[in-house]
Amino acid sequence: MQKIRFIVNPVSGGKDKKQLVRKVLDRLDSQKFTPEVVWTDHAGHGTELARSADADIVVAVGGDGTVSEVGQGLTGTGKALGIIPCGSGDGLALHLGIPRDPVKAVQILNTGDISPMDMARVNDRPFFCTTGVGFDAVVAWNFAQAGHRGLWTYIREAWKAWWSFKPEQYDLDIDGTRWSGRAFLVTVGNCNQWGNQARITPEASVCDGLLDVTVVAPFRLWEMVGLAWRLMTGNAYRCRRVTMLRGRSVTIRREKEGPAHIDGDPCRFGKEISIVLEKAALRVVHPHGKSI
Repeated sequence: MQKIRFIVNPVSGGKDKKQLVRKVLDRLDSQKFTPEVVWTDHAGHGTELARSADADIVVAVGGDGTVSEVGQGLTGTGKALGIIPCGSGDGLALHLGIPRDPVKAVQILNTGDISPMDMARVNDRPFFCTTGVGFDAVVAWNFAQAGHRGLWTYIREAWKAWWSFKPEQYDLDIDGTRWSGRAFLVTVGNCNQWGNQARITPEASVCDGLLDVTVVAPFRLWEMVGLAWRLMTGNAYRCRRVTMLRGRSVTIRREKEGPAHIDGDPCRFGKEISIVLEKAALRVVHPHGKSI
């Protein structure tokens, strides 16, 4: 029998977690797993609970923030990360092919594969999905202050920010390759999306030992619909405003300090931001036979 610990964030996504956990436990393979359920009650608690877990698999039940906390606690331990996604974006889960329906997600735990997965650090802070600066970082900051979660709140905050946002000059160094210019945003992805299937780094893999960098140049309002469509269909690289690069380490230099985001959570960094990949830093449960 394998031991499995579920770490539940009671507030992520605004969902009733007690009912959700009951559904998950009802459908968990009782011939394969001995389950334990614990609940977070403060920021960073997921990392503590993951690190101390006496379990073969530790499952984050929550959004990208919960996944990030649990992933940090599991890095280097040999324990596998599982995900029951129930957040606002669920970027890593969707990249891996884990459905948002908890009944379907628990079947991934029952029948899935376990593979090594990369992570990265931005100014020594770990991340698993994406990090970036520019417009999306400003929106992430505003979204966190909005009081409501969800895709439509994000769209509303993005629309409001559009009218006052000014692109900035950036200088990038990616494994010695240089790029300079004004940009609407710069995103560095370990996985292929921000969340909600918005695939800003559509060709990214979490096990290829590389980071994918997407630079979006300034564009006009009338171009927004086409760019958004390409983003949601995984074809952002086809847009003439988009440059895509790839490497193991990325340095971003900008004109002034300001907002950034790490796995969707807002933060602030200075003028220089250093991002380094750590290959195969942890193990992750994913659908059987699926390339990640």
